[in-house]
Amino acid sequence: MKFYPQPKTQQKYSSATTEKSRKALLCSSWHLTVSAAKTITSLPGFDGPLPFSLETGYVEVDELKGVQLFYYFIKSERDPKADPLLLWLTGGPGCSAFSGLVFEIGPLNFDAPGFKGGLPTLRYRNYSWTTVSNIIFLDSPVGTGFSYSTTEEGYNSSDTKAVNHILIFLRKWFVQHPEFKTNPLYIAGDSYSGKIVPAVTLEVASGKASSDEPLSNLKVAATLKRKEKTSGYLLGNPVTDKMFDNNGKVPFAHGMALISDELYELARKSCGEQYSSPRNVRCAIYLQAVDKCTEVVNDAHILEPKCEFMSPHPDRVAADRRKLRLDHSNEFSLSEPAIPPLECRSFGYLLSKFWANNDTVRQALGIHEGTVPSWHRCSDLPYIKDILSSVIFHLKLTTKGYPALIYSGDHDLLIPFIGTQAWIRSLNFSIVDDWRPWSVDGQVAGFTRTYSYNLTFATVKGAGHTAPEYKPKECLAMLDRWFSGAPL
Repeated sequence: MKFYPQPKTQQKYSSATTEKSRKALLCSSWHLTVSAAKTITSLPGFDGPLPFSLETGYVEVDELKGVQLFYYFIKSERDPKADPLLLWLTGGPGCSAFSGLVFEIGPLNFDAPGFKGGLPTLRYRNYSWTTVSNIIFLDSPVGTGFSYSTTEEGYNSSDTKAVNHILIFLRKWFVQHPEFKTNPLYIAGDSYSGKIVPAVTLEVASGKASSDEPLSNLKVAATLKRKEKTSGYLLGNPVTDKMFDNNGKVPFAHGMALISDELYELARKSCGEQYSSPRNVRCAIYLQAVDKCTEVVNDAHILEPKCEFMSPHPDRVAADRRKLRLDHSNEFSLSEPAIPPLECRSFGYLLSKFWANNDTVRQALGIHEGTVPSWHRCSDLPYIKDILSSVIFHLKLTTKGYPALIYSGDHDLLIPFIGTQAWIRSLNFSIVDDWRPWSVDGQVAGFTRTYSYNLTFATVKGAGHTAPEYKPKECLAMLDRWFSGAPL
């Protein structure tokens, strides 16, 4: 790893976390003073004062290991006192929340066509989710974005450790921002956050988030329980369960004409429609043939060109992402005109690296000096994926009455909507509002179905992984309608 501030020698530690050590971690971190936040009125690369309220800061979530999580907080541009508060977790694991802020749901983006070298230019982004909600963009887990640890041991993380750190972050953040304790609270994210968001939401909803702490009167869970109809969680293109997620890829590839009828039938019959792990040699051979047909396709969005530095990817492309970063990390400079073609949206990802590694930018954001020598939009972490499935969390949350919105870009091959629909069906909920189109400005924006227990599923037509990056206008309309309790 390249971002350890200290010490220099890497060691290996066990990632197992017992309930006893978990409580010790929570309690020890709780007694620390919350780091001071910084109000930002202007940013390098943005012309003039920011047209929205931006705050950045760190919250220490593990005193013993020196784990500090960095966040960006943007108040609602409509009514901060009344609008929902949304905690946003970008996927990966290891992709910075800045990616969500600039490329997906936030009020900024880069002027890629106008880039001529030097510091990239930022523009105000239309259809930001901050027009209807307050949003905390959190760099989690540790080692993501500008979050860091003062010890190497602190960088060893996992799904369960990330969940615990996020809960500590929330409690401390509310101490520093008590004016938002009465706002409806939503936990949200996309891609790999499909494992983390439901786990965090369940902890918050059950009250476990505050039961071990001295500030029990904070009652983060009460924010959900007080307004059940207007609080809950939402996920886009979510990683959920390997069996469901992977099983959707072959039928999706067939439906999108990426593989032939004959290959699909051979794979379907030999694999018994179970594609997560080949059960025989013939199944393995046909799955290899499927991979061969689709490897040249941009799996984040099958209609777009396949370029480097793509969107946050889960398991399948982690190795490719590592190789690309190692091979090309020094290929481009701030003043070098030899850049990826503008038709590749990954060019914007490259600009984010230029921008975030600029010293003036870091000073403006209040980044602790010497903690993250090289910022990456997505970092490879010493991370254990110990939540194998989040389906049970969805079941417990929805049956408790907490509304959920699950949406999928319908051109995403990474986490196809077919697999997402399958795990939703496995909950055995009755259908309240059957499959139908939903529209924006008189045009079909996708299709949706509503289940009992306030569970809504929606596709976003023409979107990829993840949906708001490709269809910001439609996704904002979807969010605003869902917040209000109106049908999509």
